[in-house]
Amino acid sequence: MKNNTHLWGFLLLRLTDSTVLLGLQAALFSLVYLVSTLENLTIVLLTVLDHHLHTPMYFFLRHLSFLDLCLISTTVPKYILNSITLTDSISFLECVCQLFFVIMLTALEVGILTAMSYDRYVAICHPLHYEAVMSKRCCVQLMAVSWLSGGALGILYSAGTFSLEFCGSIRIHQFFCDVPALLELTCSQDHAAVSVSVGLGVLYGFSCFVCILVSYVFIFSTVLKMSSKQNRSKAFSTCIPHLVVVGTFLFTGAAAYLKPATNSLPFLDLLCSAFYTVAPAALNPIIYCLRNSDIQSALFKVLGKARRVL
Repeated sequence: MKNNTHLWGFLLLRLTDSTVLLGLQAALFSLVYLVSTLENLTIVLLTVLDHHLHTPMYFFLRHLSFLDLCLISTTVPKYILNSITLTDSISFLECVCQLFFVIMLTALEVGILTAMSYDRYVAICHPLHYEAVMSKRCCVQLMAVSWLSGGALGILYSAGTFSLEFCGSIRIHQFFCDVPALLELTCSQDHAAVSVSVGLGVLYGFSCFVCILVSYVFIFSTVLKMSSKQNRSKAFSTCIPHLVVVGTFLFTGAAAYLKPATNSLPFLDLLCSAFYTVAPAALNPIIYCLRNSDIQSALFKVLGKARRVL
């Protein structure tokens, strides 16, 4: 790590040298960021203000929206600022913090998605025991495990990556500090710490994926036995969007971290990174809440109260 003591920072990827295109890029990212912020803040506020939404499902959805807002805020504002100021730089400390929060928040999101699948399993397969099983204490414990797991992985990945020696180019071929992009800049031969961190991350992600998969096997077997077509349709409309979110999030994250470095295509790297860092914040509120009558009802109620006040 001897070179790191004199390393002032890195240069993030610049997609174009045209000031016009950089301005359009900043405008596009700003639009995505503002829409995502509005969507997620709306869900957080609605699930806090409306007492009808004080249920385990909306407890996890509120935390998911908060995490998505934090995740997109970790990467996008810095890239927007660089595009506006025509600079590519990110300080060493900013890079360390960015990597830590990206890893922690993505791991935390996987944990919450797993908790949400367990919540749906109990609600559909054991409805009579739902309130007893999904108590406030259980929800808090599931959140605590997710936070501890995310924090531990964030520390491991950050410590492992920045314990390496960086030399030569400081240009990161990514729009934020990410482990695969940083590993391309290191001249250290021994990546044992990073390999252990990635191994633990894969084990964590695979364990969560198995839990989600098992939950949905039981869920679908129960749903298919329902006599009411309306109940089956309602159950599928609740579960299938969750599976789409989980599948996309885990697949793109795995593709980014487990792909062979020699076969890496910059465009695909950017696409995968955008899918697990930017897309969730913009798409999750739409997927979970667009057809959700409870959220719509709460929104109309809040808007009605605001109109009367004004």
